[in-house]
Amino acid sequence: MKSTGIVRKLDELGRIVVPIELRRTMDIAIKDTLEIFVEGDQIVLKKYHPACVFCEDAQNVITYNNKLICRNCLAKLSKL
Repeated sequence: MKSTGIVRKLDELGRIVVPIELRRTMDIAIKDTLEIFVEGDQIVLKKYHPACVFCEDAQNVITYNNKLICRNCLAKLSKL
């Protein structure tokens, strides 16, 4: 993992501010959704990309019966 040298304190509500430089570099805009992961003793933030529930492909995703599914998996399911 690459260190940025940026250190932030949590506020009283447990929040931190992601610096604008990092948001620009990672193409994170205001109101974008971030996923939170835990890897050992580390907390990892990742820009959320909705993906297919079957193959986890984030390309050509549509909503079908309140689930995200890519067109390829939808085509396969329609053949069953």
